Amino acid sequence: MSENENKSEVRLPSGSELVLSVSPHLTGSDSVRRIMYKVLLSLVPAAVAGVFFFGFYALVVMLATMLFCIGAEALWCKLAGKPVMGTIADGSAALTGLLLAMNLPPGVPLWVCLVGAFIAIWLGKQVFGGLGHNPFNPALVARVGLLIALPAIMTTWPAPRSLGEPEAAMIERNVTGATTDATSGATPLGEVSTTPKILDRTPQAEMNFSSVDSDRYYWRYFLGEKGGCIGETSVLALLIGGIMLICFNLINWRVPICYIGTVAVFTGLVNFFFPGVTPTPLFHLLTGGLMLGAFFMATDMVTSPITGTGCIIFAIGCGIITSVIRIWGNYPEGVSFSILFMNALVPLIDRWCVRQPFGYVAKREVAK
Repeated sequence: MSENENKSEVRLPSGSELVLSVSPHLTGSDSVRRIMYKVLLSLVPAAVAGVFFFGFYALVVMLATMLFCIGAEALWCKLAGKPVMGTIADGSAALTGLLLAMNLPPGVPLWVCLVGAFIAIWLGKQVFGGLGHNPFNPALVARVGLLIALPAIMTTWPAPRSLGEPEAAMIERNVTGATTDATSGATPLGEVSTTPKILDRTPQAEMNFSSVDSDRYYWRYFLGEKGGCIGETSVLALLIGGIMLICFNLINWRVPICYIGTVAVFTGLVNFFFPGVTPTPLFHLLTGGLMLGAFFMATDMVTSPITGTGCIIFAIGCGIITSVIRIWGNYPEGVSFSILFMNALVPLIDRWCVRQPFGYVAKREVAK
């Protein structure tokens, strides 16, 4: 074959046939607004459960916090010269507000919601450049900030509605106020943190947490009849919302599965060797904010790793830190702190787990 014939068979596309565009080159049909609204829809079961167990004021807290977050974002955009309606219309501020409300006590004063909204939007989001640039989950930044600044308010837990409680008693309790001493109590994790630990393997050690950790409590914990934040009580509602997120393909399933699994394995091992130090793993799975954090906080697209391996490392780290804080820390709950700590490590995790580009060839050193 001649050289001219060989050249005629090789045809390169001309400039008019090439499509030039900036990254990302792989796009989907979901917009930012649609994604935010789908997550809001997935939070509806937990929100309904919060209102059911804590009364109408829980709904007021959720709506007020969402409005405060939208207002805080609008004010920031106004001061920064950014388009106001285009920013708040994507639904991210409303989602941050609802997630923040889910992490607040049911009887929290509304002025605390306002302070938390400004912390979440200004300090947790906009100061880094807005949506997509924040390294930490804004709602968790606000919760931890409020917890440090206002520990008494953030650790006052109104008693939830009992599934066997008469409606008249429920109405009377709501009218008298959700923050009075007569209707407040400790969460199951709070009871565990104040129970003296027994290091020896004795019959007393195995019964050390029987007041909150036994078969007769598990079903109530699963449905949501326990003290805690508005959105973390009903495991059933959170599982429904988590399954919706997975079906919508909005979260990486590795994060909640590995997070929950790590807590179960870690606490199970400690309970097996030292039953008087921590309750059973089922207790840890059904109490506190583990389910809320695993499905809705740790899976944040912006603050979680982008690779499958990175998500596994991230989730295992969250599970270990959560378990360590719950078992040996001074604070009974460790979900918020663990997720924020691992958020800070996400850039390093992504760097360790980055995939090699297509066609990548490692450079070979030339022998001198």
